[in-house]
Amino acid sequence: MNGETRRPLTVRVAGWSAAHPWRAIIGWFLLVALCLGAGAAVGTRSASTEDYRVGEAGRAEAMAAAGDLQRRPVEYITVRARSGPLDVAASRAVVKDLTARMTALPEVAHVDPPVRSPDGSVLRVDVTMKGEELDARKHVDALLDQTSQVQKEHPNLVVEETGSPSISKGVDKQRGDDLALSEAITLPITLVTLLLVFGSVVMAGVPLLLALSSIAAAMGLGMMVSHIVPDAGVGNNVILLIGMAVGVDYTLFYLKREREERARAGGRLSPEAVVEIAAATSGHAVVVSGLAVIISTATLYLAGDIVFASLATGTIVVVLVAMISSLTVLPALLVKIGGRAARRRRPVAPKRAGTSRVWSALLRPAITHPAITLCLSVLVMVALALPALGMQLRVLNKDSHSREIPALQVYDRQTAAFPELLVQHQVVVRSEPGQAAEVARALRDLAQRAQADPLFAKHAKARESADGRVSVLELSTPFRLSSPKARESLDRLRDDYLPATVSRLPGVEAAVTGDVARDADYLANQDAKLPLVVGFLLLATFVMSVVMFRSLVLGLVGIALNLLSAAGAFGLLVVFFQHGLASVLFGFDPSATSAIGSRVPLFLFVILFGLSMDYQVFVVSRIREAVMRGVPTRQAVVDGIGTSAGVVTSAAVVMVTVFAAFVFLHLAEMKQIGFSLATAVLLDAFVIRVLILPSAMTLLGRAVWWPFHPAPHGVPAPGGVTTRV
Repeated sequence: MNGETRRPLTVRVAGWSAAHPWRAIIGWFLLVALCLGAGAAVGTRSASTEDYRVGEAGRAEAMAAAGDLQRRPVEYITVRARSGPLDVAASRAVVKDLTARMTALPEVAHVDPPVRSPDGSVLRVDVTMKGEELDARKHVDALLDQTSQVQKEHPNLVVEETGSPSISKGVDKQRGDDLALSEAITLPITLVTLLLVFGSVVMAGVPLLLALSSIAAAMGLGMMVSHIVPDAGVGNNVILLIGMAVGVDYTLFYLKREREERARAGGRLSPEAVVEIAAATSGHAVVVSGLAVIISTATLYLAGDIVFASLATGTIVVVLVAMISSLTVLPALLVKIGGRAARRRRPVAPKRAGTSRVWSALLRPAITHPAITLCLSVLVMVALALPALGMQLRVLNKDSHSREIPALQVYDRQTAAFPELLVQHQVVVRSEPGQAAEVARALRDLAQRAQADPLFAKHAKARESADGRVSVLELSTPFRLSSPKARESLDRLRDDYLPATVSRLPGVEAAVTGDVARDADYLANQDAKLPLVVGFLLLATFVMSVVMFRSLVLGLVGIALNLLSAAGAFGLLVVFFQHGLASVLFGFDPSATSAIGSRVPLFLFVILFGLSMDYQVFVVSRIREAVMRGVPTRQAVVDGIGTSAGVVTSAAVVMVTVFAAFVFLHLAEMKQIGFSLATAVLLDAFVIRVLILPSAMTLLGRAVWWPFHPAPHGVPAPGGVTTRV
């Protein structure tokens, strides 16, 4: 009994699974079904408008909401001629029909009178919807249906609808189509890769089956967890992106070790014993690497941002589920498959895993000339990273979304006719009721100053709450949302016009919001939280490395290598997307390649640290095993990297395939995330782990294990299971 309790948890779980394979297999798929069913029953709780509020813009929106003057969801319906001038009588008939239909809808709060464009070629009808701004996309179908009916009734004119609700709905649809496309790309390529690795359809199908079932379970769990951490609309994207990669990788690492131990045993061990050996080594490494990804990703919560929280939650849930599947149901599957193989196979002599000629050749520079190899490799990585110094961040918005979305095509035509709709600033003022007259005069003064400024359009609209405490002034800017002019207009408003007018009144609180203000404050909030997130991430990575490898030196080396990998990926990201090389090579929409999405670097930095720990754990664990067998560090580096090279390469190919598929999706952020992850994995697997890590460990020698030099003991071998790896 005492011997059983001393066995690692991974071995005990694998032992139970191996002893009761059908219970473990059926239990796993029942769990997946339960997660999906429970998730579908409770549904997804989407983030509300309040969840996105940050900075001055968030404060302004809270004040406006207190006076029931918050931004309402508005759909804009335009009427224009198919050719030539607009028929006035026909357009009036369309507007009358449209107004009657929209007014009758329960989703509509009110319909404004029509507005004619400056050149008279377009009529616009503004339809304000009920409810919250973010919820409107769920109810906009009714409005779109009525617009479609009006178009059918009046075929001689063009009747089109756009607005934030219909654009958001179009983006959601495109995101769903992209998920289906990424699955269609990654599944067959992953299957082919696994077939090449294992040479067996059954063995290749196991990682794919567990990855897909883990993703399904994680999506169900994600729905339930969204009632604690609301989903910002990116949960399923990140679950598929990360789940496919780590789900296949964790299973692959376990499978390869099981096959290696089975070959080494030469039929002298039962499938159950072989599985337990794999659990003690690769199973332990899976747990450590999974926890590394989870702990690294959890630092995103420190950003205090709903999108990062949603990304972190999706990643943590799917990594946790993938880790559990590899430790529970995978041993059962391996026992069943191993039992079939054992019955068909004749006894063979035990085989010893070794380093192939190819990998011996690749490792030779790092082992024979470590100093030169290290210097040259680091210089290459630094050169790749240099463009990242000029990285320009931008909140990706309507300007960067794919123009394949019909509502955005209409938006472009509409804003060409009505440029004042491109950007609207809202000045929100909170005061005492007795100051209403003073506030109104100050806002008129502010409006006059803005309308005399070429940065603003000749448009101003003021509203006041029922109790007179809150006032809102809406000003327009005829420049695109992401343009420098739009940002300049915000700065002019906040720094010059507001202090000179409303803010001079005693006891009055004023703030500016709007799409430009939201983006600016979002970036400022992210920049403020960046040192905290990065600091905790570096500390967590260092502590995990020290605990795992019992070496302060390896903790520092691990941080340095992860920084090099991330920096190299960022440099290539800037070259391809910010400098437009992706548009030249792949024909990407320039709107998706003019700047880097504001959330991309921080998310990537955190995820890359977690994924880099994957390879670090599996490679260095093999090196440490060799050292514990009494092998000198220099030879242990060759043995450890050589024996793990095949599986690390296979895992890297799978990861690159999954991540690269996201480059061909429509959403600019997903393109950039997919590209960076694929690039970083390639650099990590073929530069960091093949050149830089072995060079550094060879130069350091025994010092790499300081201060806890491993002594030879607890070595896994056929016929027994180590308890101290």
